[in-house]
Amino acid sequence: MSYGLILALVFGYLLGSIPFGLLLTRAAGLGDVRKIGSGNIGATNVLRTGNKGLAAATLLLDALKGTAAVLISGHFAPETAAWAGLGAFLGHLFPVWLGFKGGKGVATYLGVLVGLAWQVALAFAVVWLAMAFLFRYSSLAALAAAVIVPIALYFMNAPQIAILFVVMSIIVFIKHRANISRLLAGTEGKIGAKG
Repeated sequence: MSYGLILALVFGYLLGSIPFGLLLTRAAGLGDVRKIGSGNIGATNVLRTGNKGLAAATLLLDALKGTAAVLISGHFAPETAAWAGLGAFLGHLFPVWLGFKGGKGVATYLGVLVGLAWQVALAFAVVWLAMAFLFRYSSLAALAAAVIVPIALYFMNAPQIAILFVVMSIIVFIKHRANISRLLAGTEGKIGAKG
């Protein structure tokens, strides 16, 4: 691995590790988002504070850090864009500032996808929205969308990016293993539910 790729990975990681959900809820006087709901720093858990605006801002900023990592790195060296995106995704999941305990990566995953293949990001959004509307489970919507992405990338003739997203999708599934258990048991919280 070249120094350029390592630098892109580290840059992406540092950008991805900014915990916007935690920063925004603290700034709004709502305390530590890790102490409510799932204990997660992502938008779905921020929504459990009852503040839809903060949840939307968290979603947007967590996605943007993935897109920014890809576009900034790709501007200087196109071959490093995907590595920076992977770094941002891993930074969100394992932020150094929070003892490597971060979010589940869905918004950042989507942000990286916007930077690398925006057409497939639209497909992700459509699948997520359809599943969320039909079943009201954020986790199920995310998992369904994460299955579609590598397949869509493969058919778009982007095999290298498809491989990256196979890895990222597997990680998304691993990070959602507790959600999967609750979905199977019928105890998973629905979108908008507090607690």
